Order: sequence, then C-alpha cells, then structure tokens
Amino acid sequence: METAIDRGEAITIMEPLQIGEGSPHRTVLTELGMELAAKSAGFRRSLPEGVVCALSELVRAMNCYYSNLIEGHNTHPIDIERAMQGDYSDEPRKRDLQLEARAHVMVQKWIDEGGLNGGRATTVDGIREVHKRFGDLLPDELLWIEDSDTGERVRLVPGELRSRDVKVGHHIPVSAGALPRFLRRFEEVYSRLRKGETIFSAAAAHHRLLWIHPFLDGNGRVARLMSYAMLREALDTGGIWSIARGLARQEAKYKQHLMACDQLRRGDTDGRGSRSEGALAEFTTFFLQTCIDQVDFMEKLVQPDKLRERIRLWCEEEIRTDSLPPKAGNVLEAILYRGELPRADVPGIVGTGDRQARRIVSALQAAGVITSISTRAPLRIAFPATLAGRWMPGLFPEA
Repeated sequence: METAIDRGEAITIMEPLQIGEGSPHRTVLTELGMELAAKSAGFRRSLPEGVVCALSELVRAMNCYYSNLIEGHNTHPIDIERAMQGDYSDEPRKRDLQLEARAHVMVQKWIDEGGLNGGRATTVDGIREVHKRFGDLLPDELLWIEDSDTGERVRLVPGELRSRDVKVGHHIPVSAGALPRFLRRFEEVYSRLRKGETIFSAAAAHHRLLWIHPFLDGNGRVARLMSYAMLREALDTGGIWSIARGLARQEAKYKQHLMACDQLRRGDTDGRGSRSEGALAEFTTFFLQTCIDQVDFMEKLVQPDKLRERIRLWCEEEIRTDSLPPKAGNVLEAILYRGELPRADVPGIVGTGDRQARRIVSALQAAGVITSISTRAPLRIAFPATLAGRWMPGLFPEA
C-alpha cells in the first residue's frame, strides 16, 4: 500500500463550512429550511403508516436509480427490483450493474433502519462505513479504477481513505495524507448541529465532502447517501422522498453549482473563508428548493383520492382479463384507506367465505401489490416498480 503524503494544506482552505450567522443569505435559507420542514412533516402525516413503509421501499429503488444515473450507470428500476429478488441478467455488465444497484438499496435500507442515527452521518466513521458497506457488496469488476493520466488500474478498498493524490475535472482535492485532518474538521462542524442547522447545512456538507474527495471512487454516491441520512433524521421524513430524482433531472445545474462552490472567495463581500460563501449559498438555495420540489411531486403523486383511482382502474383491467379475482379491488382499497388490514377482516370486506378471501389475498400477493411480514400479520400495500408507470406516473422513466 502506498504511503499517503500530507502536503501540509491548511484546513482553513475549505472554509466556510456553514453560511455565517451574519450572512445576508442566512434569512432566505432559514425560511427555505422551515418551508421544507413544514412540507415534509405535512406529507408524512397525510399517509397511513403502512403506506409510508411501502413508499419508503419504492423510494429506495428510486434513489438508487437516479443516484447511479448521475454516475452514468443506467439500471432501470425494474432491473433493480429483480436484483432485490435475486433475479440477475445473464449479461455480465448488466448483472454487475444490478449488483451495484442492490448494494445501494441495501445501504439505504440500513440507513432507513437507523444505521446513521445520532448524528453519525457526518462522522468519519459513519462516512467510511457507508463506503465500506456499499463497496463490500459490489462485484469485483466494479472495484477497479483506471487512472485517466497513466492508464494504471487500481483496486478500490471499501471504506479505506485514498492513499494517492487525484484530480477531479479541474479540481485537485487535498493530498491523501491530509485527509484525516480535513475529515476531523468536517466531523467537528457537521456532526454537532441542531436540527434546524442540519437542514440548511446539508448542502454545504454535501459539497465539502465531495471537495475533500476522501475515496478513490464512490464519493458522489456516498455524499448523496450522507445528505439523505442527514435530512432523514433531522426532518423525520420516513424515507418517503429523496432529492436524488431532482438532482438527476437537473444534473448539469447540479454539477455547475458544485464546481462554483470549488471557487475561491470573490472579494471582501463574499464571506470570510477561503471559498466563496455566495456560491455555497446559491447551491444551498438550489438544494433546498429541489428538496421542496420533490416533496411536492411525491405528495401530488400519492394524493389518496388520485392514487386510489389509478389503482382502481388498474384493478378493474386485471379482473376483466381474469388476472385477479372479483372483489380484489375492495381489499386494495381497504388497505390503502386503513394503512394495513387484518386478514380476519378480508371475508367481511369481500362478502365471501374464508376460502375465497384467501384466494383473493394470494392473487394480490402474487401480483406483488400487497405484502405481509408473516402468514398471520396484517396485509399492507406494496408499490412494485413494474407498476410504477400506472400507479405513479412520472416517478421513473417509462422505457
């Protein structure tokens, strides 16, 4: 292993790490943060808990798809869902991308289950654990990186900080040996924030981690998972929305903002640090507005009346073609309305005996639209990627 050389860069070259208290940008950003908090909380309160759980599973696939798309890896959500069921392509490259997608979903599931709670998302240990968990699940072929200047192939070690200098576009990150110093400062600032500060500092942390570039590869996905975890905990989102879709849909603007934040201070009126506070504030505005847009999009998508109507129309078509038994729609509607449905209630809802009720439940489970943690547990809705185009138009690309 190479010896990481510290070239002695001063940690102040990545300041400011936050928009200063006296900054003219602070008021607007605080208001955006409050708007995001209110919208996110209102959205979650509007849904039964069973729908929140089902939606969070779909959002993992969505987050994975769009985050990987930003990296140039296009694995369709249906292929992601197949990977989660152990159904892989025979084509090696496609199979590798399915395994990569599965790794992303599994790491986000770990985050959703509290893996980074307690402010761990911005700690050195937390960041390294995200990278390690992701990398440990990758196929070997995706762990090899080629140096664009020399053509040398280097194997990525999951969770290990880089031991060599790198260049990312026009940006030259800090020397490898300086990484521990810069990451300690990063943790010192971002892991001790109050909830309100975390909301409008997530964008700054997102950029500064990319600017430090702690790993040879995988920094973009780690940064997006980190900021997802920061907002998930600070806002108690339930995992039912994510910024990744918004960033991917505005990829050029997203990357322009990141490059602008790399720039030095623009003069005496541009904050007090080495980097441009104005550029950081502009990125934060973009970041928070994108979050708000995604909450609005998801809320409109799952408005109870409209979602129920789309599911009802789908269900009627399935019944007409004998793909589902009659009265299956009654069960789906009851689950959507209540959030979950005890199995003992099904015969009363469909007006049949136990045997026919079990047949309806089995057919809905086979279609992948309801789920249950055990054969006796209550029934809950599921949102399969294969039906996203019908049930949630616009969430994923149709192709």
